Amino acid sequence: MTKTYRSVNVVIVFHPDGEKVLMCHRTKNPYLGLYNFVGGKKEANESDDEAAYRELFEETGISSQDIELTHLFTTDYHLDEISLFVYFGSLESEVELRSEKHPLHWIPIKGTDFADESKFAGQGNIKHMIEIIQESKQREGL
Repeated sequence: MTKTYRSVNVVIVFHPDGEKVLMCHRTKNPYLGLYNFVGGKKEANESDDEAAYRELFEETGISSQDIELTHLFTTDYHLDEISLFVYFGSLESEVELRSEKHPLHWIPIKGTDFADESKFAGQGNIKHMIEIIQESKQREGL
């Protein structure tokens, strides 16, 4: 029997200079006090892409006119009954960020240990996601 999982997304936003990634500093659980990517739950009657753009706009003020998102991967967390949709994109130019719930910060990519579980959510997944994107950009010469 196939279960219907709750769909959630995370959106990885790179600064126009390519040197920083946008993260929120969680002010509540899950991941209270840790940095994480922005994202949230998919609502009924919206596509996965629509949910990612909506959550990005609600949490940061970044609109679909500011960034083009690419679907990186989807993974199912069977124990939690969650399907996680991961998107990423680079801003074309700087935008004025608007924080919804959690303070937003540009975190430098170089020199940051994204696997440090005392600072970052995701049990090392954040580091893995950033590395996948960077390797892909290098292969494509971006």
